Amino acid sequence: MTSQPSEPATQAEAFFAAGQLAFERGNYKDAVMAFEEGTHLAGGATLLGGSIQLWLMNAYSAAGRLPEAIALGEKLSQHPDVDVRKQSKRVLEILQAPRLSRRTDWLTPIPDLSELEENSDTDFTLRKYDPPAKPRRSAAPETPPEDLSQINTGDNGFLWVAIAAILLTLGSLWWLA
Repeated sequence: MTSQPSEPATQAEAFFAAGQLAFERGNYKDAVMAFEEGTHLAGGATLLGGSIQLWLMNAYSAAGRLPEAIALGEKLSQHPDVDVRKQSKRVLEILQAPRLSRRTDWLTPIPDLSELEENSDTDFTLRKYDPPAKPRRSAAPETPPEDLSQINTGDNGFLWVAIAAILLTLGSLWWLA
């Protein structure tokens, strides 16, 4: 007899999961039916029932049943669970907020592609706008290393004189400081 009380809760959780899956896939009518059945099984005053009803409120709104969503939100604002009350008040504020007007130039029209045939010869890709492929260059041939015995080092005397002058200048500045 102990399995009887948990069986409706298990069924309610199954309807809750099915409703969430339907909601996430955009099947709002199926989600509403699953959430309503889950609420009936779980009871409205339980934490599970409150969670299901929060999802039901969102599903009502998504299905275009805004008055029912608002009525359920007002009912949930009196729920025994504090978290359910807080969340329902937040969602209720969103649902009751005034709708913003949208300018038509802000919207991008999406063409209806459902009328296109599957085997259409029309190519709707952007491949025809791709730049032509550039031929690959072959790697530059490596230059052979220079023979160091061929380098003229006779002009390096000036370099040693310049280094000595810099060292003398730095040394005298250090000595005077």
